Amino acid sequence: MPLAMAPLYESLTIRKITGRDEVRQHLAELGFVVDSQVTVVSQIAGNLIVQVKDSRIALDRGMASRILV
Repeated sequence: MPLAMAPLYESLTIRKITGRDEVRQHLAELGFVVDSQVTVVSQIAGNLIVQVKDSRIALDRGMASRILV
């Protein structure tokens, strides 16, 4: 399922990242890599704040939909 639909406060494993190479590279630089853990901390109007590798990162709904968990 896309990260945009993930429940709050549940630790999930990233299974796949879709999109163009530039988008996937940008997400990888932020710490979103396959088999890493991610937790949705907050969701406001479709935008997410997620915890990945001891950092909190804000993502819009479009970017979060590219990360499959």
